[in-house]
Amino acid sequence: MRVVLTGGGTGGHIYPALAIAGELKRLEPEASFLYVGTNKGLESSLVPRQGIPFEAIDISGFKRKLTFENARTIWRFLRAVSRSKQILREYRPDLVVGTGGYVCGPVVYAASRLGIPTLIHEQNVVPGLTNRFLARFASKIAVSFEESLAYFPKQKTVFTGNPRATEVIHGDAEAARRSLSIPTDKKIILLVGGSRGARAINEATLVLSEAMSEFTDCHFVYVTGEVHYETIKATLHERSGSPDNLTLLPYVHNMPDLLAATYVSVNRAGASTLAELTALGIPSILIPSPYVTNNHQEKNARGLERAGAAVVLLEKELSGATLKQALASILGDQDKWSQMHDQSRKIGKPDAARQIVHLLRGTH
Repeated sequence: MRVVLTGGGTGGHIYPALAIAGELKRLEPEASFLYVGTNKGLESSLVPRQGIPFEAIDISGFKRKLTFENARTIWRFLRAVSRSKQILREYRPDLVVGTGGYVCGPVVYAASRLGIPTLIHEQNVVPGLTNRFLARFASKIAVSFEESLAYFPKQKTVFTGNPRATEVIHGDAEAARRSLSIPTDKKIILLVGGSRGARAINEATLVLSEAMSEFTDCHFVYVTGEVHYETIKATLHERSGSPDNLTLLPYVHNMPDLLAATYVSVNRAGASTLAELTALGIPSILIPSPYVTNNHQEKNARGLERAGAAVVLLEKELSGATLKQALASILGDQDKWSQMHDQSRKIGKPDAARQIVHLLRGTH
């Protein structure tokens, strides 16, 4: 089976595509892939690292208000459709899979015009503009949240969960501890702001770092994002250095391994992140980004909060003190941790990628 994958901009769109590829490769070792993205998105660096051939097209997203730039975007879209058709004719895929981001638009649309079966996956509760546009052209639609079913044609939409959930259940906790030299008797607290970092989380964590030594049975792994790493490293040094129970990282490439070892996680509330956490039952403190379309991260996070699987701190509520308090409320109450763990596992969909692969096989 030959499959074109497309999706980009942020890790939330890229990792689900890679998870689908990984599961399909496990089930069909002869499967081959081509990834179509942009040179501006993270996919241009993440995808080649996975050994998947990469092709770039030039495309940008629509503005949500009438501007002259949207006219130029339409022109770029038409050019990108033409380039996508050329790539598809040369590669001759059996299927095209889109996992979100504006780059999916021309690729999936071009595939539908060429009669190639397509599947799109929507990660968030409220669909983005690109997937709303593609819904009429896609052969199948998979969604991460049951609430999303109402936005798409009933006859071709399936609630599968997020395929990234399947990817993380194969993580190796011992390998993560070895790679970071973390003793087995320490509870790992993971703090991460997303693939590009998050300034508010970083600022709160810097303040929290002054109290990390109080959590004697914990080891903190703090992922700053590559953009902020050097600044934060220097700031910690100026403040008398990092605590002994803190590991500072710019980025994590073996996230499934690290998550497998994580006791509590502090994260944004992107859909892929929530899929990972619930697949493993990791209690979490979620800090939704207020800068995303339709405020979808808060909507994602509130679902876990209602289920009792997470604590939600809005960015306007976030400080070193509130973060410390939220952590202490979980770490200091074993019953609360256990309840959050159980509730998180209940809403997880660890077989999501396999379900999507079955859909692909039915479409092919």
